[in-house]
Amino acid sequence: MTPTFSVILPFFNEADFLPRTMRGWFAQTRPPDELILVDNGSTDGSAALCRAILGRQEARWNVLFLTEDRPGKTRALETACARAGSAWLVFSDADTDYPPRYLETLERLIVRSSPKPVALMALPVEGEAGRPREVLKRRAFVLLSKVFRKHVYTGGYGQCLRADAFRTSGGYRESAWPYVLGDHEIMSRILRHGRSLYRADLWCRPSPRRKDRRQVRWNLTEMALYHATPFFLHGPFFARFLGPRFDRRGLGVRNLRDQPWKGGAS
Repeated sequence: MTPTFSVILPFFNEADFLPRTMRGWFAQTRPPDELILVDNGSTDGSAALCRAILGRQEARWNVLFLTEDRPGKTRALETACARAGSAWLVFSDADTDYPPRYLETLERLIVRSSPKPVALMALPVEGEAGRPREVLKRRAFVLLSKVFRKHVYTGGYGQCLRADAFRTSGGYRESAWPYVLGDHEIMSRILRHGRSLYRADLWCRPSPRRKDRRQVRWNLTEMALYHATPFFLHGPFFARFLGPRFDRRGLGVRNLRDQPWKGGAS
């Protein structure tokens, strides 16, 4: 059966990046079955810009434009996922470039895989994807994913999740995980239902704009402990160990709304 894809694109004050990302989805050789855009309370004209771009496009698929005024990316994702009707959920960041064959590659990998994975994970690239250094780096992560099969090596910008496993696991819920690093926490639940798949030809290009990541990610010790923890303990690792630590350091999901490259927080 041919897989169907819902591309989910939440945004908050992304007027500088959103047009490029949207053009990337409209340029796909294999179009999405639906594109779900969620304005998470933008104040920079992103919503109007988004509507203007949609008005100039002749979409060959269903487009939903939603508004979620409650601040926080997790809440925007909750709203979008509740409306998604496809078998696969493709998560998109508003500042990430997706190559024209991104969905075509996902479809090919899904069709050829047996058993079907619950997640396909696009690896990040910097600069030209075909540079030998970038290719070798992606191949190294693919090999690593075959050794440590239940660990996560990419962010939410590169997630493609099987909708039934996503919903069975509880999906994105701020009540379950109100902190940053939700893209890793959710995989600790989804991977209980199957395997993830990494391939060197499945990649995307996230923005490098956030240089200081101390307020949006774990530290080196926490990362090392994550990789050292057996998968069956990943649930307690997040809930009992990492969550309280993030809480004490103030690493809530709303930190993702801070945009230091603009000279301040939103």
